[in-house]
Amino acid sequence: MNPYVPIVVMIVIAGLMAAAGLMASNLIGPKRYNAAKVDQYESGLQPTPGAAGGGRIPIKYYLVAMSFIVFDIEVVFLYPWAIAHDALGWFGLIATMTFLALITIPFVYEWRRGGFDWE
Repeated sequence: MNPYVPIVVMIVIAGLMAAAGLMASNLIGPKRYNAAKVDQYESGLQPTPGAAGGGRIPIKYYLVAMSFIVFDIEVVFLYPWAIAHDALGWFGLIATMTFLALITIPFVYEWRRGGFDWE
């Protein structure tokens, strides 16, 4: 038996469950739409009136979300090093320091551009 068969089975089951959940919510969910439900929503703030054809939406919220994801993933990648730092030796230390240096560059860049300012 191929050792990858259980992984493929798990992926197929997960895909089927995701598809079943989407179909069930589409079939069971309410179909009543009103103006409040289809209105734009940005972090609890009422959106400013835009141009008749759509206009621009501020991307500040999306940039903050992407920054959170990038720096959250940084922490996730540091967990294995924290657990197995004795077994990794100097190679693990150098790899981790390289990773931290590479992720610090965009952090400093965003900080200097004012990506973390809320005003």
